[in-house]
Amino acid sequence: MYYNVEFLDERDTKSDEELLEMLDEHVRKWFLSKFDGFTPPQKFSIPAIHNRQNILISSPTGSGKTLSAFLSIINELVFLAKNNILEDKVYAIYVSPLKALNNDIEKNLQGPLKEILDIIKQDGIEMQEIRIGKRTGDVTSSERAKQLKKPPHILITTPESLSIVLVAPKFSQLLQKVEYVIVDEIHALAENKRGTHLALSLERLARHNEFTRIGLSATVSPLEEVAMFLVGNEKRHVKVVDVSYMKKTWLYVYSPVEDLINVENEKLQERFYALLDKLIEKHRTTLIFTNTRAGTEKIVHHLKTKFKDKYEDLIEAHHGSLSREHRLEVEKKLKEGKLKCVVTSTSLELGIDIGYVDLVVLIGSPKSIARALQRVGRAGHRLHETSKGVFIALNRDDLVEVSVMAKEALNRNIDRVKIVKNALDVLAQHIVGMALEKKWNVDEAYELIRKSYPYRDLPKEDYLSVIRYLSGYYHDLEENNVYAKIWYDEETNEFGKKGRNIRMIYYTNVGTIPDEAMIKVVDEENNYVGKVEEDFAEKLLPGDRFVLGGKVYEFVGSRGAKIRVKKAFDEQPTIPAWFSEMLPLSYDLALKINEFRAEIKHMLKTHSKEQIVSYIKDTLPVSHDSAEMIYKYFYEQDKYLEIPTLDSIVIEQYVDEKLRQNFIFHTLFGRRTNDALSRAYAYVITHLFRTNVGITVDDNGFVLTLPYGRRINIERVLEMVDDENIEKILVKAIENTELVKRRFRQVAVRGLLVLRQYAGKYKSVGKQLISSWQLYKILVENVPDFPLLKETNREILEDVMDIEHAKEVLKNIKIKKWKYKLYRNLELPSPFAHNLILLGDSDVVLMANKRELLKVLHRQILRRIEGGG
Repeated sequence: MYYNVEFLDERDTKSDEELLEMLDEHVRKWFLSKFDGFTPPQKFSIPAIHNRQNILISSPTGSGKTLSAFLSIINELVFLAKNNILEDKVYAIYVSPLKALNNDIEKNLQGPLKEILDIIKQDGIEMQEIRIGKRTGDVTSSERAKQLKKPPHILITTPESLSIVLVAPKFSQLLQKVEYVIVDEIHALAENKRGTHLALSLERLARHNEFTRIGLSATVSPLEEVAMFLVGNEKRHVKVVDVSYMKKTWLYVYSPVEDLINVENEKLQERFYALLDKLIEKHRTTLIFTNTRAGTEKIVHHLKTKFKDKYEDLIEAHHGSLSREHRLEVEKKLKEGKLKCVVTSTSLELGIDIGYVDLVVLIGSPKSIARALQRVGRAGHRLHETSKGVFIALNRDDLVEVSVMAKEALNRNIDRVKIVKNALDVLAQHIVGMALEKKWNVDEAYELIRKSYPYRDLPKEDYLSVIRYLSGYYHDLEENNVYAKIWYDEETNEFGKKGRNIRMIYYTNVGTIPDEAMIKVVDEENNYVGKVEEDFAEKLLPGDRFVLGGKVYEFVGSRGAKIRVKKAFDEQPTIPAWFSEMLPLSYDLALKINEFRAEIKHMLKTHSKEQIVSYIKDTLPVSHDSAEMIYKYFYEQDKYLEIPTLDSIVIEQYVDEKLRQNFIFHTLFGRRTNDALSRAYAYVITHLFRTNVGITVDDNGFVLTLPYGRRINIERVLEMVDDENIEKILVKAIENTELVKRRFRQVAVRGLLVLRQYAGKYKSVGKQLISSWQLYKILVENVPDFPLLKETNREILEDVMDIEHAKEVLKNIKIKKWKYKLYRNLELPSPFAHNLILLGDSDVVLMANKRELLKVLHRQILRRIEGGG
């Protein structure tokens, strides 16, 4: 319970007449010439911002959210400009995670301001110029110099650029009386380190002058915690407006075929693309989400080749590995209505203006209810229009998952956002930034840091350990070219910047987004085509073909850090396998699927097939055929073994054809939680029984595979891992792994231990990795409590894995609220285990082969259960 968070309801709105009275006469005249009235979020937000009250606005696309934030600010600036009292300072800062969104906002502000100015001029009134300016990495030095002479009254920026201007000696003076800060797409920032970074920047800005904080969000939960993330831990009052429910949403789940098991891969693909064609043809503009860049490329390629005459120039790909020019061109065409369909991975999830979209198609599961609603919310551009979304499931696990997800989305049961806490690498960056501003008392700086919501519980010792590291306390590091960035006087309890180079080090190394090991792809004329992963590029041989930007290219050779290609339109491609793109199932959605499993498990004992199929069809937004498929899947699992639920978390033991012993855990808690559980159990097995353990993990469970001939006592292993010791076990389990190596490199760069830029030279990801790994080995040996080692472990356990919910699972098992149930010596894995087993089979490379093996397993299961399902 947050006592300083106030949820607004209808009683807190103003009438259109009252709102118009708040506006300057010329702003009022402009508004009436453009709009019929105020939208629901505007009715709540305009009075609050007008009265300088903090506010979080959660509302859908097309609801006038941007004007909700800006109208009161524009009104204030127009009043000041008309009265010739507008100062040369920044009045408002707009922060968003996307440069593309910043470009949209700049255009969307310039237009109305020009129109208002024209109305004022018609009345013969002279007024001061209201300036809007951007501050991102793309802004030229000459533009930055102009901003010093004529500062923007509204500054548009990103979290990274804001942290730089905070320490710019001259420009920072223009920020000391900021009156408003708008954080757009706050839901996308709150759950990662960019948001943590921004939260600290806002507190550093607020020490000069308290400002009104305005957060803009899509569907998110819990709103009160996101509101606290916005305003910090300083007992600031914040109002919350939730009108996300006001836009109607229509969702439906399709399967391309009536039976997802007994179907040839070619037929499934044919039906899948026929379904896509039908959906695209029936709608004006369709946006397709695929989850992965590889999936995006594949679908664009197949649509263009299968329906060449229909879609050749009307379908485009959009994802982060394509060139900025390509993405901007696609966005422009989409806005202008020149495209029938755009296929994307995640790059169009956030609110950049893409014009009118009347259908969103989600291929496979987006893995969270909030993400599903955010994606579907891109359809239906106005508040009164319905957001129309379609899920397409291509296997039985997906069918169950997206059907439950769609039901929960329609009921607005949103999964909770998880805010990163006490990130010590981000803290190190900000302490250096603070030292550039002034000399600090250590306790004064600590109190300021703890005002930000992510650091509200920061232990003093962790804070001091970062201060000590930055001040050169660990002398051994100097031998590896790690030098002090601040001075720290323990007697006076003060710290400040050290050395003349620190400001440039800070400027060129600030930020939280890790460098990716991506290789540029250019054509024969040296035109930029896109990027592929370094691992992928290293495997290419001359003559290999792959898809990028919806087109097929043939690898010619490499030169320096680039690979060269030529077009190969009519050839069979190799799709790039982009790394680490699989989204994890949210824990909250996993529990909802567990609830659905328990319902059907109970009904199988008490109801007929017809009643259960009817219940599924009535409960979930699916067709009769899909309801039948779900019924058959559950019936087969129940008849062969048992439907796993929280009351009975099934563990299957079986020996495969290679005589390896497998333990299949039906822990439907999402990949992140299962990653933690599986690694802990595997570590205990390795050390207890002196044997290697193979791990296969997905959202529905995990498999522990022992080498040929090895036998273990699994009950003993289960007893040795609990909620009190799993954290210690995992810290040991991840030592010296590739996961630690990669994550420590990122933490070391963020924490300024390894500099990616120094003295004008850029250090490649490969060199960063070498430097960080050398330091890691020294620190583990000599300084095991080093803050960036601690942060690496925290990031892996809390952000990569989900230690919090792994502990919750183990605690519920310990108190016997949930139970494991072991089935020994099974001849075959149960139906619910088939996808998981094949995921871990290194011999199964092609999807077609996987489908054939699924069919074989399915037939074997049917032979063992009476009636054949």
